[in-house]
Amino acid sequence: MDLFIYVFAALFSVINPLGTVPVFVGLTKEDTNAERSRTSLLAATNTFVILAIAFFTGKYILNFFGISIESLRIAGGLIIVSSGFALLTGSFNKHKGMDREKVKNDVQERDGVSLTPLAIPMLAGPGAISLLIGLQEDHHLIFDRLIIVLAIAITCTATFLMLKSAHFIVKFLGASGINAISRIIGFIVIAIGIEYISSSIMTVLGVALL
Repeated sequence: MDLFIYVFAALFSVINPLGTVPVFVGLTKEDTNAERSRTSLLAATNTFVILAIAFFTGKYILNFFGISIESLRIAGGLIIVSSGFALLTGSFNKHKGMDREKVKNDVQERDGVSLTPLAIPMLAGPGAISLLIGLQEDHHLIFDRLIIVLAIAITCTATFLMLKSAHFIVKFLGASGINAISRIIGFIVIAIGIEYISSSIMTVLGVALL
């Protein structure tokens, strides 16, 4: 249960579906309720598939490129911290590249937005992927890995429900409410990233001193 709560809380904070809500509303403002539900379901499903693949294959990708797990954690920690600062300063869309005119035009021309930009890079970004690769390296028991996959599934289910209710959330909270909650989440995300970086540095220093 402790592992499940930790993975769910960390992954939900890093993915931050609330930060994706305004983008989802903007991309689906001309859609019907049925089309919005379908888009939110596909976005959550795509996110789950991407994160699950990253969790199970990330180790082999690292080995192929000769990257150590501690290097990944430090790099991932930096990405997570930068995402947290983006949430804290209200520049999350800019951080994800959604403020670029070329990106906006490309998105508007797409028939479907569930894979890009919603699943990638808004939800299943490098921060979440690096977090899961690190977890896969730390937990070798099959039961632990099943717990982590379950946490990924529950996180994606929560993401689906938030996207499905995105228009209601925007009306209820308003822009100021979403920004306030995003800043709180951003603070948590920064703490997660710093913990990743500090623990990895301590491990590297400990190995170097032996």
